[in-house]
Parts: sequence; structure tokens; C-alpha cells
Amino acid sequence: MSKKGKRFVDSIKKVEIDKFYDVKEGMALVKEIANAKFDETIEAHVRLGVDPRHADQQVRDTVVLPHGTGKNKRILVFAKGEKEKEALEAGADYAGVEEYVTKIQGGWFDFDVVVATPDTMSIVGKLGKVLGPRGLMPNPKTGTVTMDVKKAIDEIKAGKIEFRVDKGGILHIGFGKASFDPEKLEDNFKAFMSAVVKVRPAAAKGTYIKSITVKSTMSPGVKIAVAEVNK
Repeated sequence: MSKKGKRFVDSIKKVEIDKFYDVKEGMALVKEIANAKFDETIEAHVRLGVDPRHADQQVRDTVVLPHGTGKNKRILVFAKGEKEKEALEAGADYAGVEEYVTKIQGGWFDFDVVVATPDTMSIVGKLGKVLGPRGLMPNPKTGTVTMDVKKAIDEIKAGKIEFRVDKGGILHIGFGKASFDPEKLEDNFKAFMSAVVKVRPAAAKGTYIKSITVKSTMSPGVKIAVAEVNK
């Protein structure tokens, strides 16, 4: 059995295992127990009452967090000509087409988000098998396939994130940093959960949100009362 570190042990003493915290309490507590030597990411793990094996029960969307994620995302834009220039001027870290397709095929992944103009998708589509499993494939539904690359870049820099249910029916996202004030964590969490509620699939029956846990990168989980979120 692996030995738990002193920081983790100290943190878990502050969490009541059987308690479901309201959002305000939960955000304050998860910030308090994030005591690593680096600025930990604050995560939410939401178990949904959906069966992702069925196409009509997929949960996938985007949300712009009011206070951003606390992380500077590296943006790659697949675009040509004037749109390539527009992307770089808007703050994209990389822009182009063939050069970056070749680099990715060679194992390069020094980016966090991919945006593409529609006219490049016939080429970008070749990368589906490597970008798809990493959640990096551009998609019109999430606003990452667009001719308005400046708007897409501005939204990403403003805190736009994508969420997508995994095979187990769980959403996993980072919605802030331990250095954030509890109020900012609360605002971001509420924005995320509001977006999750809005995209409930019509085919999902019974309880939609089954459980919510928030934690920092290195801390134990803090259970959030689902009833409060459902209000």
C-alpha cells in the first residue's frame, strides 16, 4: 500500500467524508486544502445519469468561465492566407497548415487548443486519429471550426473551455487555480454547472446530475450537494 504524504494527510483531516457541502463552503474548503508548492488546478468531476454509448445521450458543449482558467492556453490555428495572418495578430501561438500537419504527424503536441477554418478541414481531417483521442480535434459545435478566427481566439483567451462526458458518464474539467479567491472559483463553478444543466439530453431519464466532487490537483475530494446545484 502506498504511503500518503503529510500534506495529503493534513488536508484530508479537514474534509468531512460524509458531508455534502454547499457551493460556497466547498469552494472555500478546496482552496484551503490546496497546499502543494505549486498553483494547483481546481477540478470538478460530475457524474451524470446518461449512457454515452447512445448518440442521443452525449453531453458536449463549451462555456466561457467568468474569471478564466488561470492557464495561458497555447493556440494552434489551421488557416491560410489572410486568415493565417489574422490568427497570429489575434494572439494565436501557431498558424498555418501543411507545416503543422507534418509536425503533429511526427509527434509534436506543444499546444492546448486547435482552431481551424472550414477550408482547411479536408487536410486537418487526416489528423483525426491523433487529435480526436486527445480532445483536440476542431469541431463546429464548439466554435473551433470557423472563419471568425479572431473571435474564437478571443473567447479561448477569455476562459472558454470545452467539456465532454467520458465513457463512464463523467465530466472532468479544471475551472480555476488555487490562487483564485473562493468567490471567483464559485462564479466559475456555477457558470460551468449552468452550462451542464442546459445541455441535458432529452433522452436522459431519471436523475441527471448524480454526484459532484471538487478537488485540487493534489488534494482529496470535496463532495458538493447536488440539490443546491439543481436549484
